[in-house]
Amino acid sequence: MAAGGRGWFRALALGVSFLKCLLIPAYYSTDFEVHRNWLAITHNLPLSQWYYEATSEWTLDYPPFFAWFEYALSHIAKYFDPQMLVVENLNYASRATVFFQRLSVICTDTLFIYAVHECCRCINGKRAAKDILEKPTFILAVLLLWNFGLLIVDHIHFQYNGFLFGLMLLSVARLCQKRYLEGALLFAVLLHFKHIYMYVAPAYGVYLLRSYCFTANNADGSLKWRSFSFLHVTLLGLIVCLVSALSLGPFLVLGQLPQVIARLFPFKRGLCHAYWAPNFWALYNAMDKALTILGLKCNFLDGNKIPKASMTGGLVQEFQHTVLPSVTPLATLICTFIAILPSVFCLWFKPQGPRGFLQCLVLCALSSFMFGWHVHEKAILLAILPLSLLSIQRAKDAGIYLILATTGHFSLFPLLFTPPELPIKILLMLLFTVYSFSSLKSLFRREKPLLNWLETIYLIQLVPLEIFCEIIFPLTPWKQHFPFVPLLLTSVYCALGVTYAWLKLYISVLTERVSVRQKAE
Repeated sequence: MAAGGRGWFRALALGVSFLKCLLIPAYYSTDFEVHRNWLAITHNLPLSQWYYEATSEWTLDYPPFFAWFEYALSHIAKYFDPQMLVVENLNYASRATVFFQRLSVICTDTLFIYAVHECCRCINGKRAAKDILEKPTFILAVLLLWNFGLLIVDHIHFQYNGFLFGLMLLSVARLCQKRYLEGALLFAVLLHFKHIYMYVAPAYGVYLLRSYCFTANNADGSLKWRSFSFLHVTLLGLIVCLVSALSLGPFLVLGQLPQVIARLFPFKRGLCHAYWAPNFWALYNAMDKALTILGLKCNFLDGNKIPKASMTGGLVQEFQHTVLPSVTPLATLICTFIAILPSVFCLWFKPQGPRGFLQCLVLCALSSFMFGWHVHEKAILLAILPLSLLSIQRAKDAGIYLILATTGHFSLFPLLFTPPELPIKILLMLLFTVYSFSSLKSLFRREKPLLNWLETIYLIQLVPLEIFCEIIFPLTPWKQHFPFVPLLLTSVYCALGVTYAWLKLYISVLTERVSVRQKAE
């Protein structure tokens, strides 16, 4: 990024930070108590008890680096309110506690701001514009810094995703800058902060192997096998081993590694979260419900043998499907692996440099979101944020971004269900969506429309869906008997859009022709 661009970037960063401060008094979810409890656990208990402590139902289930992060925060927290660090003080939320935890998220977002700055530096200047508002770097900075989903999930709902996405985007920037070892180190550290990023590890592994461990290509773009560097592989292996040893080593010495793994991968939580993430399994569950109702009306099924509201009771638990085959963790793992495989093959056999890596990363994230076990709706951000980098480079990717971002962000609305937050989420969503459409449309104004008429109609229908869920449905008698209906409609309708965006991106990547020059580069 040019030196002259630092002024507008600083203004964007300060502006969004000020907005985050205004959201401090807003509603917060049970995740607030989750992190307060983790502060207390890591502050008061020895390392050997961190992954065994179960006074609260919100037990420590993040990797060790995040536990150490909470430990470090706890030594600052004691100066705000020591009572928040008492393990037995369940659901403790004094004003000082709320202020400290909100402030900790805002301050750690500094890493995210820096990562966005580095990503903007990686953008080439092919689309130069006189007006700063039409510069690709400016548009990218707004799409990332002011991302609607990240704002409501971190600064209202409450989590530390900005800090973690900062690590991911910084690793992406370093790979784009061909600083491979730094990128690998950052991603290795990120995995030991939050293990959900394992889903995009194949993109990192294949890209580093193809671009760093093999140092040259043939004239036709094919891989020159003799260019394999044993030194580069050794360096990458050392990074992975050293970071893993630093994170997991103490628990291995204590003989607690199985307990840590059991906490990180709790398969008994069930296929879907209480609110179905808008993915393939939401459509699968809805189909099972529809077939069940049809079967009961046609007397194909015995109503006495069907568990009531097994999937729509709002509980995090295992359940059995009624008509369709029930899904096991192994089945979701196989589906995810199969869905990711084509994108990895494309990254290897159709290399396109950093752009190809980003495409593979987004497809890995989306594929895991579509078919993963117990996926949270918030995980859609893992695909939306890196797709932002592609959206300013090509019109086709911009269209896919608009579909995925609009649908994915709308699917987060049920996270904020309290009346005071209703106008906030609608206003922020409208501002971000309008800006996304107008800025990308302006950027690619010389090309064909970013969306076709069918895609436009689909997105417009989100408006009546929101009106029905928030205004009409609560006034009907259905609310008492079918409280899950708004969530079901939101999840299923958004699942259609997410699935469509995933398929459209996959088709684009698989059918794209790569020139010999691109392969050679």
